[in-house]
Amino acid sequence: MKKIYFVLTDTGTMLSRIIKFFMKDEYAHISLSLDKDLNHMYSFGRLNPYNPFIGGFIHESTRRGTFKRFKNTRARITVLNVTDEQYEKLRFLILNIKHNRKSFSFNVLGLFAIYFKIKLSKKRCFYCAEFIKYITEKSEIDLNLPELIRPEDFRDIANTKVVYLGLLQAYNKRLLVTNKE
Repeated sequence: MKKIYFVLTDTGTMLSRIIKFFMKDEYAHISLSLDKDLNHMYSFGRLNPYNPFIGGFIHESTRRGTFKRFKNTRARITVLNVTDEQYEKLRFLILNIKHNRKSFSFNVLGLFAIYFKIKLSKKRCFYCAEFIKYITEKSEIDLNLPELIRPEDFRDIANTKVVYLGLLQAYNKRLLVTNKE
């Protein structure tokens, strides 16, 4: 068995506040991590921490980019056990998308269409929640997610366990102390 981590975040940015206001959600972004240290965390989002509308596939880090810029990012991290085969499919799919990232784009219109309960999608075009849903489904990880997906839909997935609630930067510091012991 392997573990994967769903990282729901709220950066407090203008875009995050807009999404939360209209959707009435607590979190506005979702990433998937292949490790508890969040070193291998992936999503679709802003490519530049200063521009929320130019986005694409991102290998996120708490130490650089958007999460470094917005130090007060709140997070909810849950863990899910998956089979070794599911984990390897997921890892392979992510690496394939990472290798071909220029052929994928950010679905900014789809992100805003959710409010109107409209699904706007194109092949190889995702916003964060669409991407996580796509890669988990392709990896045969059944999360029973709705067709119109938003980050908050990952909040209470069956068989997940909350491992952290708080500031994202504090999660890293907590891990450093735990790993030294």
